[in-house]
Amino acid sequence: MAHVDAGKTTVTERILYYTGLTHQLGNVDEGNTMMDTDPQEEQRGITISSASITTYWNYADNQYTITIIDTPGHVDFTAEVERSLRVLDGAIAVFCAKSGVQSQSETVWHQADRYQVPRIILINKMDRQGADFANVVKEIREKLQANAVPIQLPIGSEDAFKGVIDLITRQALLWDRQDGKTYTATVIPPVLLPAAEEARRQLLEELALVDETFFDQYIRDPSGITVENILDPLRKATIARTLIPVVCGAAYRNKGLQPLLDAAVLYLPAPEDIPFVTGTKPDTEQEVEIATRKESPFAGLVFKILTNDYTGKLSLTRVYAGTLRAGDTLWNSRTGKKVRINRLLRVMSDKYEAVEQLEAGDIGAMLGAKEIRSGDTLSAPDDPVVLECSR
Repeated sequence: MAHVDAGKTTVTERILYYTGLTHQLGNVDEGNTMMDTDPQEEQRGITISSASITTYWNYADNQYTITIIDTPGHVDFTAEVERSLRVLDGAIAVFCAKSGVQSQSETVWHQADRYQVPRIILINKMDRQGADFANVVKEIREKLQANAVPIQLPIGSEDAFKGVIDLITRQALLWDRQDGKTYTATVIPPVLLPAAEEARRQLLEELALVDETFFDQYIRDPSGITVENILDPLRKATIARTLIPVVCGAAYRNKGLQPLLDAAVLYLPAPEDIPFVTGTKPDTEQEVEIATRKESPFAGLVFKILTNDYTGKLSLTRVYAGTLRAGDTLWNSRTGKKVRINRLLRVMSDKYEAVEQLEAGDIGAMLGAKEIRSGDTLSAPDDPVVLECSR
């Protein structure tokens, strides 16, 4: 999520490339991106309609499923952002290193606040003339009243930008290849070491202020703080929205994206980190907590309707609880009627893969139900529920 021209689609295209889902680098200027497939999007070079795609990232010998929704940045399409934020577990807020916080940045930020979405910040376009990492962080803290704390520092800026300093591991990450697929972890350049140590001290102090256990540890032995000591409280603080990690990069120049993916895995919540969502019983209007487990009765929210020439009407749905299989019958909260789901699809931008089932945490498309609209709650007929508009 971001202001227009902050580089969201380019960031997404690089993520798809580095996760192995695509084999060429898509560029907005060339109109060959995987996410902007509408002719108007290709012509104008902007995102008009939110696009969803699922990919996979390997971190520490584990594979993680990441479903991405690339949202529009232009104010005219802010309703698309609103619908998407409702169903997200976490967000990457992208800011331009030159232009910083702009009017639409504030709009989408407050939308994310409304839906209590944890987020991390990417300060993109560090290769642009006038890029100023520290100034953008200052703007975010002042204009958005956000506790934004860098976990990286840039190495150089503008044409001299070549990598980042990881403040947690105390390493310099340098990109040398044109396509950015590999990078080198090395020691922090001596000239940048004082600034890195000061930024790390500020990170630890901010973390100590929002995590009592870490505070005790930091007071006892600040020099003995390890990487493992930092990761868990930083993840908890990010999910609780008391601290927002800040990273940096230059997506167009293919620098800084792999650590961004690592940060998404490390700090943004997985579906099980949000143990329940709030809903109401349709007959009594009693508020209930719905456990977000795949063993629970099914509950999902339709957040977008698409029409495809090949498949027909598609209902994009976030599954909050339970497991949905092709052929299942669900209850529609708006109509009070039962609907049968013929097929289930995994959304891959403008392409679709048939799947046998969708589980809690998944975002997928349903075929076969004609009377479904955006905003409808679908639930198990023997345990009907209406999902609220905010968590």
